[in-house]
Amino acid sequence: MNLGIPVFGFIFVYIIIMVVMASRKTTIAGYEVQLGTLAKNTTARALALRDELVVKSGSNGYVNFYSHENQRVSNGALVYSVDESGTLSEILKSKQAMHTDLNDDDLQEIKNEIVDYRKTYRDNLFSSVYDFKYSLNGTISRISNENLLSTLNSLSGNMIPDNSLDLGYAPDSGIVIFSTDGMEDLSPGTVDAAAFDEEKHEKTAHSDNSLVSAGEDLYKIITGEKWGIIMKWDDTWEEQFKDGDYINVRFLKNGNTSWGQESILNNSDGRYLLLTFTNSMITFASDRYIDVELLTNDKAGLKIPNSSIVNMQFYTIPEDYLTRGGNSDSDGFIREAYLEDGTKSTEFVDAKVYDKEDNLVYIDTAVFNPGDVIVKPDSSETYTVSQKASLTGVYNMNNGFADFTKINVLYSNKEYSIVESGTNYGLRVYDHIVLDSSSVRDDDFVFDTNL
Repeated sequence: MNLGIPVFGFIFVYIIIMVVMASRKTTIAGYEVQLGTLAKNTTARALALRDELVVKSGSNGYVNFYSHENQRVSNGALVYSVDESGTLSEILKSKQAMHTDLNDDDLQEIKNEIVDYRKTYRDNLFSSVYDFKYSLNGTISRISNENLLSTLNSLSGNMIPDNSLDLGYAPDSGIVIFSTDGMEDLSPGTVDAAAFDEEKHEKTAHSDNSLVSAGEDLYKIITGEKWGIIMKWDDTWEEQFKDGDYINVRFLKNGNTSWGQESILNNSDGRYLLLTFTNSMITFASDRYIDVELLTNDKAGLKIPNSSIVNMQFYTIPEDYLTRGGNSDSDGFIREAYLEDGTKSTEFVDAKVYDKEDNLVYIDTAVFNPGDVIVKPDSSETYTVSQKASLTGVYNMNNGFADFTKINVLYSNKEYSIVESGTNYGLRVYDHIVLDSSSVRDDDFVFDTNL
């Protein structure tokens, strides 16, 4: 026989086999497992609490202010005046009409306020534009009124009727805020869900020359540097936050960070998280509601995309029934079987173990049929296969097919998860997994496009 014929035949068969195997393979995008970190950060809408002293009008009339928003004033400094007759307002108006020029410092202050607002503007908080409007109007008016203080001091007593001008002086030193919201007396222990209803706690602010009544709130003074933010408790925080610990907080308004001391409060309608600060108070002095991001420690482990994660059903079988045997030293079970003549017998069934937990082993549902009976080694005890449970995992593709591998997810965000490393039956660094778990099924032949 010509030796070339069998050689050619072998090559031909080999090519056919390779073509068939290639046709069964699915081209899949893979992902190489690497060690990584994931910041478990949480955003929240918080309520700001400060030591705030509300100052009320002492009389009826037209109010004018002489300090800046967020400006520190000393005890006894002139802050406002209320003119019952309206004569002062008319005089100030005439003086303003005669002289309206602003110096470079005044213009820079207005520009800075506009730039700060543009940086923090968000479409979902459009109502903040009204706060900005009031703040900007107040800033411009008070800058102008500063120039009129000399006019006020030089006014002749004959120009303003006796006892018609009420001058308001600061009752304490602190930061002046020319708006109130009715929550100035709120303490951490009295906060409830109603306090977070922003529509019911809108700011009230007075502009220059507006008419006010005796006893009406005019402005407030923040008397202390220590302040805090409080937010509704989330049960997922149980292991993250402890009384007395410190956590780094990013304020979304400006991106700045600060360390706050944690306190967990049990208020009348539930739990709340209070964070106390000793700095940055003036930056948020005019804000009652503040968006923050709680920066917990970065968590390390095996970093995988969430798109690769899949849940699968498995048979759960008592571990005592697992044995070794067959033609190899592989795991498996002794299953009852019947010969053709009806005689009861047993057979060894190979079965890969995907996980062990609570004295149960997880076995692929393709290995057994529901109702199969297995025998415990060295015993007459039997177990009927029927119970199922799910495992979370990924498809490992190291061997050219989609092989389910269990994972233990530690932390997740919208895109990635951190998986525990070094676990039995789990992933290892540099394993290749299917990027999109929905694109394959278990045991499919796969080919990694990244290789």
